[in-house]
Amino acid sequence: MNNQNDVYHLLGSRVEMLSANGGYKASIDPVLLAASVPVRLGQRVLDVGCGTGAATFCLVTRVPGIRAVGVDYQLPLIILADKIASLNGLKPSTRFIACDFMRPTGHPPPRCFDHVMANPPHLKKGSGTISHDPLKAAANVEGSASLEDWVSFCFNSVISGGTVTFIHRFDRKDELISLVEDYGLVKVTPLWPKIRGVGAKRVLVQIIKGSNLTVNYNGGIVLHTDENEYTPQATAILRDLKAFNA
Repeated sequence: MNNQNDVYHLLGSRVEMLSANGGYKASIDPVLLAASVPVRLGQRVLDVGCGTGAATFCLVTRVPGIRAVGVDYQLPLIILADKIASLNGLKPSTRFIACDFMRPTGHPPPRCFDHVMANPPHLKKGSGTISHDPLKAAANVEGSASLEDWVSFCFNSVISGGTVTFIHRFDRKDELISLVEDYGLVKVTPLWPKIRGVGAKRVLVQIIKGSNLTVNYNGGIVLHTDENEYTPQATAILRDLKAFNA
């Protein structure tokens, strides 16, 4: 196993990250997730299943003056996230906690966050090929916590009127929507690879807790041009600190 924490960057080199042991690096998913959270100055955000903290760091860099807490049951990732926070001078605005939300101890208090964001494992337990790297396996395949468990924990953590935002597999969007539609207004945003309406692998699903129980679909965004470059809208989000506007 590779024990070297390689350096890489997010948000146009504004955030310096370290790969986890084994070489695991954050993709663009946490960057898009963070950009979609409508956080304002002074508010508190919870990053559930934070991993090495990529979404947390992107959010507090885009919106200074907020507080973000990241939770993950994998202690090595929490230790690394704390190290990355120090590396970027973001310790004052971030906190990382090792806890398993399937157990009753070690959690942040319920209903104390203005916004919650999560990037749950994308594959059901027992499906797909599981990586030999335990960190990658936990990030990609559900363990003891099902998607329903993730949803329940996220909504128990957010205040009424706050938002919960997920990034997930597009082919599981109907399952996710069925789990969240009774909590409030649902906004569904597909992430198209090159052509709008074709081949989405990821979707953003955001819920305003306690708002009207409706599901709204929008056109989403296209991430890449025919030349495999990021589109101007994607570039603005991934590199230029822009908020997500579908």
